[in-house]
Amino acid sequence: MGYHSIAIDGPSGAGKSTLAKLLAQELGFLYVDTGAIYRTVGLAVRDRGIDPADLPAVTALLSEIGIAMGYGKDGLQHMFLDGADVTGAIRQNAISDYASKVSPIPEVRAFLMGMQRQMAQEHDVIMDGRDIGTVVLPQADLKIFLTAVPEERARRRCRELLERGQQADYGQVLREVEERDRRDSQRAAAPLRQAADAVLVDTTGLDLEESLDRLLKLVWERLGRGKGEADE
Repeated sequence: MGYHSIAIDGPSGAGKSTLAKLLAQELGFLYVDTGAIYRTVGLAVRDRGIDPADLPAVTALLSEIGIAMGYGKDGLQHMFLDGADVTGAIRQNAISDYASKVSPIPEVRAFLMGMQRQMAQEHDVIMDGRDIGTVVLPQADLKIFLTAVPEERARRRCRELLERGQQADYGQVLREVEERDRRDSQRAAAPLRQAADAVLVDTTGLDLEESLDRLLKLVWERLGRGKGEADE
């Protein structure tokens, strides 16, 4: 029997990762955070002092680093760079900018594409990112485009940073969100856009439980699976 795949795309701060994790837990799917994979490349670029705009240097780096993905006993995805667990390090706010700048590079995307597609071939997966439904998994059983207004996404990002003990200035975070939206939507390689057959879900004004319920209803309608059900 084949595996099911759910693609969740959307702009930065839309709640993709949080909701995808919860949805995967409800359904018994494997959650694949593709943003974490690109953040790992961004971390490698930053740590080696490479300008992310230096395309030849970034491309050359790809053959020198070892990137791997694993799952702990908690079922959560962990990222490894050259054997070291960098799951926490890649969540620094500064790494977001590096990830956004290296992710449009075609060589970077090609380098990581195989890793992402292999996961979908071997497991029931929920994968979130910027181009999952349009490029990585165009044949996904369900495609969701998750969004919220920039102000809402900036507030969520600030709250997330504060909870991690990092500093957060709302005005700066809002500018970063809007700038990343611009970069992601205008990049030449796999720009952020809603797939023609994706369902638009705007979570502005919805709390986490309400947002999750909306996604679960979509899964039930498309895959015929309710909460806690698995294929026989």
